[in-house]
Amino acid sequence: MKRGPNKGLVFAGALLALGAVVAVVYFFFLSSERQAVSAVESFYTYEQENQFADSWELFHPLMQERFSKPTYIQDRPHIIMSHFGVETFTYTIEEVQKVQNWQMEADAEPIEEAYRMTVYQDFKGTYGNFTIVQHVYAAEADGEWSVLWDYSGQ
Repeated sequence: MKRGPNKGLVFAGALLALGAVVAVVYFFFLSSERQAVSAVESFYTYEQENQFADSWELFHPLMQERFSKPTYIQDRPHIIMSHFGVETFTYTIEEVQKVQNWQMEADAEPIEEAYRMTVYQDFKGTYGNFTIVQHVYAAEADGEWSVLWDYSGQ
């Protein structure tokens, strides 16, 4: 008599495969770190494309309080692009690290969980080639990951 495949074994294998797929999707697409990095990548991509209104939208509410939208979309390109004599830049993000109870400013309410990353912006301009290195933070606010800059040392 010929036996078919063991149904319990097939079910266990299918369940294991499904679990692996869920883990991969979570790790690559849904993890907090991945979402934090994605927010910062989107921010700097908008900045590269001179879409400063869109990059401002990716600011954390604390940053939006610091810069009004009209002021930001006027000042940012003027300072970065006009003063430096550049049209665009390249960037890299490195050294992503989870931080607890981070404060944007010395007297600010701590943000329970944020991700700190180092952003390198490379410019080729009228006054030569140069790199701005900045620690940038991402934190979740109102269900969305958003960008913050550090003002705690002022």
